[in-house]
Amino acid sequence: MEQSTYHELAEIVSKERIKIEEPMSRHTTFRVGGPAELFVMPGTFDEVRGTVEFCRKNRVPYYIVGNGSNLLVSDEGYQGVIIQLGKELGEIRIEGDSVTAQAGARLSVIANQAMEAELTGFEFASGIPGTLGGACVMNAGAYGGEMREVLTEITALTPEGDVIRIPKEQMELGYRTSIVSRKEYIVLEACMQLKKGNRQEIQAQMEELREMRVSKQPLEYPSAGSTFKRPEGYFAGKLIQDAGLRGFTVGGAQVSEKHCGFVINRGGATAKDVAKLMSRVSEIVEEKFGVKLEPEVKRLGVF
Repeated sequence: MEQSTYHELAEIVSKERIKIEEPMSRHTTFRVGGPAELFVMPGTFDEVRGTVEFCRKNRVPYYIVGNGSNLLVSDEGYQGVIIQLGKELGEIRIEGDSVTAQAGARLSVIANQAMEAELTGFEFASGIPGTLGGACVMNAGAYGGEMREVLTEITALTPEGDVIRIPKEQMELGYRTSIVSRKEYIVLEACMQLKKGNRQEIQAQMEELREMRVSKQPLEYPSAGSTFKRPEGYFAGKLIQDAGLRGFTVGGAQVSEKHCGFVINRGGATAKDVAKLMSRVSEIVEEKFGVKLEPEVKRLGVF
């Protein structure tokens, strides 16, 4: 990428928040991935819009990330600009039983602040290792709860550079999908409606969910959480287990022995290892049961 791209972006976002050849292994929960040519961390909505406008105008490829908790970046990295909506855009505001937060706010932090404000309804998200923006894009959920149950509206940036508000009714929220991903919108902020509750009860529920995760999920290893979407009428982890793939390994990547729905980085895994393992698992499950496993993890770069 030309030096001029860096210098022009530095007029939109300060140089301290632009990194050159930044390893994506530092920004994904898989802890794998080669370098992004430029890694930009906007601090305001205007900086997000300015960065996107620059990339579109100059035909520079770009990709939006949050916590990288659902992302597999190739070992060669990404030829373009990674725009991270992270802690620089993590403001959370609570008024009554309404919570408004910026896209970079961590779900765990929102859940804790809601608990402190004695608001219930967001406990399900307390252990999801992602940011609010990503959760809105994919209607994230866990343990019987989903984002669509609490969202009231989002503020989003369109590919044309317009900032729009979308009420929940128009978000077309489904299983791991929404209008946001289909129309390539960028979530900037979201509003959620919770309910007044008892702080001790909220804390107890969050603790119970945490213990369930610790006992059932391989949290001690880098992963991207549930690797495959739930096929209709089945559970991905059960199919993988029944196919005899518990502990199946390619390089440093492994089907978790603790929970077969998770592909983990046992140490030293490459993105190629993870991708190859996922493909092989999908092939074997389809051969044995006639069910096609669709990846929940998004791939970025050349595989």
